[in-house]
Amino acid sequence: MTEVVELDRERLRDFPLPYHPDDSDKEGRGRLLVVAGSRELAGAALLAGIGALRAGAGKLQIATAASIAVPLAIAVPEARVIGVEETEEGCLAADAVEKMIGWCEGAQAILLGPGLQHGPPLDAMLDGLLGAGLDRPLVLDAAVLGSLAPRAETLKAWKGVAALLPHSREMARLLDCEAEAVEADPLAAVRRAAETYGAVAMVKGQYSHIVHPDGRAFRFEGGGVGLATSGSGDTLAGIVAGLCARGADPLTAVLWGVYLHGEAGRRVSARVGRIGFLARELLDEIPGLLPE
Repeated sequence: MTEVVELDRERLRDFPLPYHPDDSDKEGRGRLLVVAGSRELAGAALLAGIGALRAGAGKLQIATAASIAVPLAIAVPEARVIGVEETEEGCLAADAVEKMIGWCEGAQAILLGPGLQHGPPLDAMLDGLLGAGLDRPLVLDAAVLGSLAPRAETLKAWKGVAALLPHSREMARLLDCEAEAVEADPLAAVRRAAETYGAVAMVKGQYSHIVHPDGRAFRFEGGGVGLATSGSGDTLAGIVAGLCARGADPLTAVLWGVYLHGEAGRRVSARVGRIGFLARELLDEIPGLLPE
């Protein structure tokens, strides 16, 4: 078992991001498909989408519930927003699976989860995506994490490597254990998740732990208690997915995403206050942190 490496600016030098010269265009920075949002959680799709653009993704597509597609398109004019049929409860309908797989085939990376609702339609969408056999980085967060436990072997066979971004309660559902057990030994929980799902896994907290399926493990001292706020995880998911779209492998994207998210939290805390800043205030910090 490998030792745990502290994640800091110097360590990130071992995981360089793809370089994009001045004469490159948006196609060179990749297309990301974000499947996110529902009637009650439109903001999750917005935060994830903008997070991806702030991390440098070249083109953004958001597949979301039809009822919120137009206002979301106005709020994120940089994105192509695709309205998807929805159930009476406001969930994305399972009928959209075939269309979604087509959109996935045209993307360099996929983010699935922020703002989606639990239920059979989400399970059907996940089954359709995992069965498509695509070779793309797949970032999974929020509601979709609750559907993964019976699909561990299918996810393990995903060709493009997946990244799982749970907090302790979501990790507990992934491992079928109590959240207290995850909080008592988060590193052990993340190691188990990485092995079980064949994915780059992390658990968020005061110290974030990240583990690759090959056993490499990292720890990052978080950006402060203010990051424990609504929408913060959606922002992180967008940053990670945006870096994947640019061509970063999932481990590199998660390490950079965790670091950028945490450092953005430190900066906003210093400017606004230790507690009470908004997840959206993190977004503008990301482009300035990247070259540093």
